[in-house]
Amino acid sequence: MDSKDEGSAPCSSPVCVHNPHLDALKEDILYHFSLGTETHSLQDMFGDVKFVCVGGSPWRMKAFTEYIAAELGMEDPKSEYPNICAGTDRYAMYKVGPVLSVSHGMGIPSIAIMLHELIKLLYHAKCTDVTIIRIGTSGGVGLEPGTVVVTKQSVDPTFQPRFEQVILGKTVVRNTDLDQSLAEDLLQCSKELNQFKTVVGNTMCTLDFYEGQARLDGAFCSYTEEDKQDYLNKAQEAGVCNIEMESSVFAAMCKLSGLRAAVVCVTLLDRLKGDQLRSSHEVLHSYQQRPQILVGYYIKKQLNAKAKDS
Repeated sequence: MDSKDEGSAPCSSPVCVHNPHLDALKEDILYHFSLGTETHSLQDMFGDVKFVCVGGSPWRMKAFTEYIAAELGMEDPKSEYPNICAGTDRYAMYKVGPVLSVSHGMGIPSIAIMLHELIKLLYHAKCTDVTIIRIGTSGGVGLEPGTVVVTKQSVDPTFQPRFEQVILGKTVVRNTDLDQSLAEDLLQCSKELNQFKTVVGNTMCTLDFYEGQARLDGAFCSYTEEDKQDYLNKAQEAGVCNIEMESSVFAAMCKLSGLRAAVVCVTLLDRLKGDQLRSSHEVLHSYQQRPQILVGYYIKKQLNAKAKDS
């Protein structure tokens, strides 16, 4: 199997794209956003974006927009925060001030498609100094449900810090490092909030919710409870704190584009103790708000600091 490690090439643009073919396009159609360089003035619409928050659920990302609008004092009682991507049913996008909120669906393929178009959108809009954060849910490994994990490094199911993709029949391996200073800033914000436990650790990214995450309750299962526990214990020994399905390609693509990136996920259960979510809807909803609270606090703190400097 052919393999190579692809790093970030130097790029003069504030947000990097690595595709010479884009220059030959008369119009760049961001199909899954229902946006385009000829049909929309992307710089006018998005040029002031400094923070991008992405998450799986359209509903959750709209809720985050409403939350951050209130936190920043930008809420409009008459505003319904219209979905910018209303022309498509693939993703949802909302904006308030310098904060863009985008849904990415579930799994690596869905978030990868979204990120290609999001990175191009930021590039065409000539955005600078952009920080992007994935907020979501995950299964914990040896952590109490409700613990927030800020990802140190995304690892694959063999616990290696890499994202593999087959391109033109060859396997390309990309780095999954995330911005460590951003992770530390988020951890410090959690200490200042003092509302819930937050840890920094490795996140395992899988291609599947069931067998890929060693669950025993899927339609198919060819291993035992003992096999599952052995695997999850090895994951914990490798520094894995939680498991989800998007962080590896998110880390790889953000690194290639020069975006400062972080992954902040709350754990909904401890996978060492079970596979199914048994907490009440109310409890799960309160857990899901924790990444929003942490990231909202971080954004507000950063904007306040910039306002003082100016």
